[in-house]
Amino acid sequence: MESAGLVPYRRTPRGIEILIAHPGGPFWARRHEGSWSIVKGEVEPGEDPLTTAAREFFEETGWHLATDDAIPVGEVVQKAGKRVRAWAVEAAALDPSALRAERITVEWRGRWITFPEIDEVRWCDRQESARLLNPAQVPFHDRLIGVLDGGR
Repeated sequence: MESAGLVPYRRTPRGIEILIAHPGGPFWARRHEGSWSIVKGEVEPGEDPLTTAAREFFEETGWHLATDDAIPVGEVVQKAGKRVRAWAVEAAALDPSALRAERITVEWRGRWITFPEIDEVRWCDRQESARLLNPAQVPFHDRLIGVLDGGR
């Protein structure tokens, strides 16, 4: 399975921050460190992965991000084997309090429940993203810093 996602970023006095998301729903309610993710989704057969990334970001957050100047930050393989490709997009104006997360309905413990697919987004510096992100996705932040800092 392949997923594609966007890594919104902004430059601050603390360095390069990225916007990451905490999944909603009862399974994730008590999980924090290591459970956050970039906003991503499954690439459909024949679909361009960058198109997938932009579509999924819009569907899951309500925000449209232009990808004309997207910076490829590579691919990672998560613990369960899912491949994730990502692109960084400068998006300093995104306000986490304005999140309009898509709501999904799933069966949970014998009953149907509806909840936001993402329950929180947060701007994080490198140290915080390393603590909160799925460990396999931390290289996205490192690679972005490398590209923006010219490898310094």
